Amino acid sequence: MAQANKHQKVNTFRLQLTDAETHRKIWGTQFSRMGFIILTASSLLVIFAIVASVFAFTPLKTILPGYPDSHTKRAAVQNAIRIDSLESVISRWELYSENLVRVVAGEAPVSPDSIIRIADEARGQRKDEDYLSRQDSLLRSEVSAQEQFSLTPSQERRLPIEGMHFFTPLKGVISQEFESAVHPYVDITAPAGSVVMSILDGTVVFAGWNDESGYTICIQHQDDIISVYKHNQKLLRKTGDRLTAGSSIALVGGSATAGDHLHFELWYKGEAVDPARYISF
Repeated sequence: MAQANKHQKVNTFRLQLTDAETHRKIWGTQFSRMGFIILTASSLLVIFAIVASVFAFTPLKTILPGYPDSHTKRAAVQNAIRIDSLESVISRWELYSENLVRVVAGEAPVSPDSIIRIADEARGQRKDEDYLSRQDSLLRSEVSAQEQFSLTPSQERRLPIEGMHFFTPLKGVISQEFESAVHPYVDITAPAGSVVMSILDGTVVFAGWNDESGYTICIQHQDDIISVYKHNQKLLRKTGDRLTAGSSIALVGGSATAGDHLHFELWYKGEAVDPARYISF
């Protein structure tokens, strides 16, 4: 009988506090094995929740390794501002270099939106060799089809200088006419301060001063035409400016020896031509 009681399974436990001298019961409780497990797990869960809340909602969270503090956030904002500034500088340099190439080549400058759009397209489109090959074949086929019935496939379709309408750069009197060998330009006398105007749409490729010509401005137009205006007392445009025909570009009055006049040159396909043949002064 005693052996049977020895191996009997115990399901209930008592936890009790007593006075060591009087053996008086101070506190006591009963619990089962499953209750003890649940109580222990609940206590651990509550402790974990309290610790997590302390670190999540108090400044103690900054002591955690890798957690961004105020200095880290400030550095991130400053780095973002620097990156944005660098992107702006790069965009401006791209615009400057692109416009410089176009101005030298006699083409119209591009707008900042065009540079940004070209850059985005270049980054967003990655074309493999097969795609480029197919595009090249399609382009060749299209060009061949266009040239099949063309009478002058190798010639550029440009309006000759005789058919162009030029804006008069300055109303005045021609004091010295054009002579291809010794005087490949015309001199037009006019009162000091008279406004000089661009003969066609174009782009200013040079605007500056030198001892020989005074204030000088050169404009590149379409169809291989360049106009040059010298002996000015003041320039109203700068290099790179895009102009329309009739735009004010300078003021007459920069010659100290020959009186107030405009030194005007007209170049067509690399050769100086007589402006009086095409422009009424």
